[in-house]
Amino acid sequence: MFFLVFEGLDGSGKSSLMKRLESYLKQSSQNVVVTREPGGTVVGDQLREIILNKDQAQPPSARTELLLYQASRAQHVDYVIRPALENKNWVLCDRFTASSVAFQGGGRGITLLDVQWLNRFATGGLKPHLTVLLDLSVEESKKRRSLRSQQTGEKEDRIEAEADDFHQRVRQGFLAQAKEDPTEWLVLNAAGSPDELFQQLLNHLKERQWLP
Repeated sequence: MFFLVFEGLDGSGKSSLMKRLESYLKQSSQNVVVTREPGGTVVGDQLREIILNKDQAQPPSARTELLLYQASRAQHVDYVIRPALENKNWVLCDRFTASSVAFQGGGRGITLLDVQWLNRFATGGLKPHLTVLLDLSVEESKKRRSLRSQQTGEKEDRIEAEADDFHQRVRQGFLAQAKEDPTEWLVLNAAGSPDELFQQLLNHLKERQWLP
């Protein structure tokens, strides 16, 4: 089966698009595993709390942050993603290795060679069949996050609370990866409606002959 990763700035609509695809696949009698990073396992969820908690007196340094993400990822690949693929499941994952390149490479300024080496080590060389980038401006991302906070009462996490220039570097980090490897990326304009985005994704999967 196929391993699809959904990337983008927070508020871009990754979760909504994944849920729609999950529903579509299940209606087509496909087996689907939906997961996320950081997290997806007991150890990963514990690391997620450390990574995203912004009320820590001594938050993780940039290198520590990267290593925490990679530790979560290694556990995630070994216990969730690779077994699901071996059992012929579709895997839909909210964030994966491209996020480390964008956030810790682009956002934090860690050398890309170091990030890429750690990505390979943590995944054992596993790569997604397709990375779907929901591209959204930093300004629109902020508006959507603010609206979400008002509606749900959820506060921004440590990464979401970073300055605009950090998120701009992250966005450019995603776009640069997509430009370098266009055959393995699908870039969607996240300003589109949920219906439009879902139809564009379905069309792309059918063009690849992954769906009838």
